[in-house]
Amino acid sequence: MATLAAPQSLVTDLKVALGDAAVTAGGPHLSYLAADVYRTGGLPLAAIRPTTVADLQAAVRLCGAAGVAMVPRGGGASYTDGYIRPEGGHVLIDTGALDSITIDEVNSVVTVGAGVTWANLKRALEARGLRTPFWGPFSGLAATVGGSVSQNTLSHGSSAHGISAQSVLSLDVVLASGELLTTSAATALRFYGPDLTGLFTGDCGALGIKAAIRLPLLPVLPHAEALSFAFDRFADFHAAARRAQLARLDDSWFALDMALSQGQIARQEGMGARLKIAAEVLRKSPDKLKGVAQVMKMALAGENPMRAGEYMMHVIVEGIDPADAAHKARHLRRSLAGLGREIANTVPAFVRSLPFAPLFNILGPGGERWVPIHGVFAHDQAVPFDTAFKALIAARKAEMDRLGVWLGTMFSPAAQVGFLYEIALYWPDSRSAYHETTLGPDHLAGVRSFPPSEDARAYVETLKGDLIALMQQHGAGHFQIGRAYPYQQRLAPAARGLLRALKTELDPQGLMNPGALGL
Repeated sequence: MATLAAPQSLVTDLKVALGDAAVTAGGPHLSYLAADVYRTGGLPLAAIRPTTVADLQAAVRLCGAAGVAMVPRGGGASYTDGYIRPEGGHVLIDTGALDSITIDEVNSVVTVGAGVTWANLKRALEARGLRTPFWGPFSGLAATVGGSVSQNTLSHGSSAHGISAQSVLSLDVVLASGELLTTSAATALRFYGPDLTGLFTGDCGALGIKAAIRLPLLPVLPHAEALSFAFDRFADFHAAARRAQLARLDDSWFALDMALSQGQIARQEGMGARLKIAAEVLRKSPDKLKGVAQVMKMALAGENPMRAGEYMMHVIVEGIDPADAAHKARHLRRSLAGLGREIANTVPAFVRSLPFAPLFNILGPGGERWVPIHGVFAHDQAVPFDTAFKALIAARKAEMDRLGVWLGTMFSPAAQVGFLYEIALYWPDSRSAYHETTLGPDHLAGVRSFPPSEDARAYVETLKGDLIALMQQHGAGHFQIGRAYPYQQRLAPAARGLLRALKTELDPQGLMNPGALGL
C-alpha cells in the first residue's frame, strides 16, 4: 500500500534531481493543483513539473524508493476525481512541461509530449495542412493529449474517427519502476501482436504515467458545411443521431437540450464576442463571399436557434472541395428527413470557427457551481434511460427547486455505435481555488458569486450518485472513470483478475494513482 506521509527528504531529493523551480511544496499553487472542477482533495506532499522524460523517470524512481504515491495531472479540467487523492500526502506530477511536438510528414505520424494541449497541436499541424483523426475535446485550450488518452474523451472528429483512444498508434509510458515502456514494436502499426497500447488508454494513470503519444496524420479538409436541426421529442432526436452515426458523413456532431442551449452556449454574447466569432468565420472560410453570407445569416438568426426546439443537433460536414461538402450535407439532410427540422446553423458555424472555448463554463451561466456526469449507451438503451431519467428528476423537482439545483443535457456520438448522454448539474455554492485560479479576477468580476451551501452541495453529491446508478442499470459505460464511476464490478471475474494481475506486475507497491479505477 502507498505511504500516506513521507519525510521531507523526498522533497529535497526531488529538488536536487529536477531543480527547485520544478518542485512546489506549499502555498496557494499547491492548493490549486489539489482541486479539480468539482472538488478539492487531500493536499499533496509536493507537486513536480518535469521538463524531460529523463526527469520524469528520475522523479518516479525517487517516489518509488520512498514508498510515496504518484498522481499524474494533465490540463486539470477533470471532474471525476481523476487526480484527486482524498488522503493527500502524494506527489502530484504535472505533465504540462512535456510539450514537444515532432511531425513526421513522410510517415504521417506526429509524436507529442503528454503535456501538449490539443489547441497547440492543432496549431502546429494546421500550419502544414494536417490534422489528427480525433483532434480534441471542447476544452482543448487546457486539455492535454496525455490527459485525454489517460481518461478517454471525445468531441472533434469523433463522428468519423471515434474517441481519443482510437487515434493512438503507440505510447511511451513511465512505469512505477521508472522504466520507460514503448507499447508497440512498430512505429506505424498499433496492432502488431497483442494490443499493449490499449492497456494504457483510459487507465487514469493507474498503470503508468504517459510521457509521449504517437498519432496518425490526415490532410485537413478545408471546406465545410454547418447544419443544425431541431427536435421536439427525445425519441426523434435520438433516431436522427443514430442515422447520422450510421451514415458517417460528418466529422463531428453534438446536441443540447434547450436548457443548455440558452444557458451555457448562449453565454457567448456581447458585441466583442460576436465580432470575434464573425472574424473567425471569415478568416476560416476558403470562399470569402460564402463567409460573408454565413456571417449575415448568423446575424439575422440572433438567438433563435437557441430556442428552436427541445433538442438541437449541430453538425459539421467536411469535404475536399465545396461540392464534396455540399454533397455530404445533402445526403445527411435526406437521412434525417421526417424526424426534425433544419434551423439556422449559428452554433456549429461558431464551433468550427472557435473549436476550443475558454473554460468559462466551469461555472454555470449565473455563476453557479457545475459538474457533468455522463454515460455511453447502446442505442437500444438511450430512450429507456431518458424516460427513467426524466421520471427520477420529476420526483426530485420540488427539492431541487428549493435548493436552487437545476440541470441540462448534452449528447455526442461515441464512435459509430455508442451514444453519449451527458447531464450537467448546477447549484448555488462558493467557488474553489480551482475556479479562482483558472478563471482569474477579471472574468470573475463579472460573474455572480454565492455563499457556501452545504445543503445544496450534499444534495448534488447524492443526486450525482443516483444518476450514475441509473446509468449503470441501463448498461452505460463511462469515460474519465477516475474515482467517480464504477468499473471493476462491471468486469467478468477473469477480466477483473487479469486487470489486478497487470496492476501488480506493473506497480507492485500500488503507488500509481491509487484508488483510480478502484485499484
